[in-house]
Amino acid sequence: MSGCRLMRAISVSEFGGPSVLRLCSNVTVPQLGRRQVLIRVHACGVNPVEAYIRAGTYARKPTLPYTPGTDVAGVVETVGEGVVAVKAGDRVFTTATESGGYAEFTVAAEDCVHKLPEALDFTQGAAIGIPYFTAYRALVHKAQSKAGETVLIHGASGGVGVAACQLSRALGLRVFGTAGTPEGMNLVLNNGAHMAFNHREEGYTNKIMEATDGKGIGVILEMLSNVNLSKDLQMLAYGGRVTIVGSRGPIEINPRDIMAKESSIMGVALFFATPEEKKECAALLYAGMETGWLRPVVGSQYPLDKAAQAHHDIIESPGAAGKIVLTM
Repeated sequence: MSGCRLMRAISVSEFGGPSVLRLCSNVTVPQLGRRQVLIRVHACGVNPVEAYIRAGTYARKPTLPYTPGTDVAGVVETVGEGVVAVKAGDRVFTTATESGGYAEFTVAAEDCVHKLPEALDFTQGAAIGIPYFTAYRALVHKAQSKAGETVLIHGASGGVGVAACQLSRALGLRVFGTAGTPEGMNLVLNNGAHMAFNHREEGYTNKIMEATDGKGIGVILEMLSNVNLSKDLQMLAYGGRVTIVGSRGPIEINPRDIMAKESSIMGVALFFATPEEKKECAALLYAGMETGWLRPVVGSQYPLDKAAQAHHDIIESPGAAGKIVLTM
């Protein structure tokens, strides 16, 4: 049985800085339950939310000790009773795990495991889960974006940002993206944005407004609300929507900016997606993989024992450039 086998995995036994991510080499391979899948992990995506959870500052706190990681890509080792969607030997990616993805093996519920087409490698597979499902939730389920609208992706060069650029373009939106470095701006333009703006530049919001001929933006995906939300509200068109994907603290806004445009601010949390919403999203993303518009951009790659460095870099880096991935 897999219960006797040992593996390497990252274990967190206290909340704190990146150094609490410790590599253990004698962790028991997790046991399979009904409708669960055991995956040999080849790569695991690193998401900003995992750094907030590790720091103990996030709304939901896991029971200690725990292994972080939701977005793995790898090969199905074995399947539990009742599993029909995948079989041993299949290449897969996940949108959630039961036992944590920063590990050589992980267990995931069947409905969180999706086939990975041959066209994408495992590091790309590890960059799909949270970024693409979050982008879809923000654009479609929350903002109800319509083809022909203008979308601004504020922080477009990271994992969710690149996903949102590709998805927005596929949905027929006019796509504006911001990034903090010239490299990031090129990345944004190469992944579906019609125009890119440097959010470190003085007066960049004026340039965005000029690009809309003063009409404003229909939908904004916001990765850093505590810095940008007040500016976002001033850039919206009448009836515009801001979807909040990320924030690192409080911000002061003027409610009159919302009244003047009858605009709205919506929070986005993938955690609350229903099984039907997840199925719908998975179907559209699979079509994107088949037709070729969904191509995850992998940024920095780190071996498992450098997970702490990956957590440091995802929060402190001067400008994102694709998805940070751990490799086994």
